Amino acid sequence: MEIKNDSSSTSGFTLLGISSNPQLQKPLFAIFLIMYLVTMVGNVLIILAIHSDSRLHTPMYFFLSNLSFMDICFTTDILPKMLVNFLSDTKSISYVGCLIQMYFFLAFGNTDSYLLASMAIDRLVAICNPLRYDVVMNPRRCLLMLLGSCTISHVHSIFYVLLMSQLSFCASHVIKHFFCDTQPVLKLSCSDTSSNQMVVMTESLAVIATPFLCILFSYLRIIITVLRIPSAAGKWKAFSTCGSHLTVVVLFYGSIIYVYFRPLSMYSVVKDRVATLMYTVVTPMLNPFIYSLRNKDMKMGMRKLRFRIHS
Repeated sequence: MEIKNDSSSTSGFTLLGISSNPQLQKPLFAIFLIMYLVTMVGNVLIILAIHSDSRLHTPMYFFLSNLSFMDICFTTDILPKMLVNFLSDTKSISYVGCLIQMYFFLAFGNTDSYLLASMAIDRLVAICNPLRYDVVMNPRRCLLMLLGSCTISHVHSIFYVLLMSQLSFCASHVIKHFFCDTQPVLKLSCSDTSSNQMVVMTESLAVIATPFLCILFSYLRIIITVLRIPSAAGKWKAFSTCGSHLTVVVLFYGSIIYVYFRPLSMYSVVKDRVATLMYTVVTPMLNPFIYSLRNKDMKMGMRKLRFRIHS
C-alpha cells in the first residue's frame, strides 16, 4: 500500500493501540472509559468551582481553570478514537484524520505547557514581589498571557503538520501507537526525514524548552527568596502554595522530555507508549485531585459548589 500526501485517494493508517491482544480489548476499553470520565468530571468540577466562588477569581485560578479546559480538549482529541478502536476490528484512522489529531494534540499539549509556565510566573510574583502582585498580574496581562499561549501553540502545530504533510508513506501503514503521535508516524515515512527531523527538533526545542526554562527560572528565584525567610512556618507557607503546581510540572514534563528529546533512532515502542500515557491520560486525570486535595482554597470552593448543587 502506498500513501501519498498529494493523492486524492490517500489511504489511512491502522493504529496498533496499547495492545493487539483481542482478549484485552474490552477490559482496556472499560479502564480507559473510566479514566476519561474521571478526567472530564474532575476538570469540569475544577472549572465550575473556580467560576462559582468569587474568592477564587485570582490570576492563579484563572490559569488553573484554563488548564483544566485544555486538559479536557487534550484528552478528548485522543481518548474517544482510542475507545472506539478498542471495540473495532479495523482500528483505522484516515490520513486527514491523523493529521487533524496530530494538530490538536500538539496545539493543546503546548498550550498546557505555556499555561504551566504562566502559573509559575504567577507564583514567582506572588512570593518574590507580593506588594506589586495586583499591578503585575492584572486581568489584562493574564488574558494576554493566555492568548499568547494559545497563539504560539497553534502556529507551532500548523507548521509541524505542514511539514508532516510533505512526507510520503510506503509499505507498512501500521502506526505502533494508540494515536497519531509524531515519532511513530515519522517512522513509517519512506521519504528522507533527516531535514524534517532537524527542523522539527529545533522548532520543538524553542516551543517546549522556552516554557520549561521559564518554570525552572521561576522556581530558582522562588527557592532563593523562600530560603531568606527567617521562620520555618513562613518558609512552609510559601512553599505550600507551589506544591500542587510543582507536582503537575514534574509529571507533565518528565514524560514529555523522555519521549521527545531523543533522536528518532532511539524511539522505543513500548517504553514511549507508557511514557506518552502519563502526560496524555494520567496527568490530566490527576490534575483535579492534585489541586483540590492539596489546596485549601480549592477544597473550600469544591464544598461551596457541592452545597449549591444539593441546595
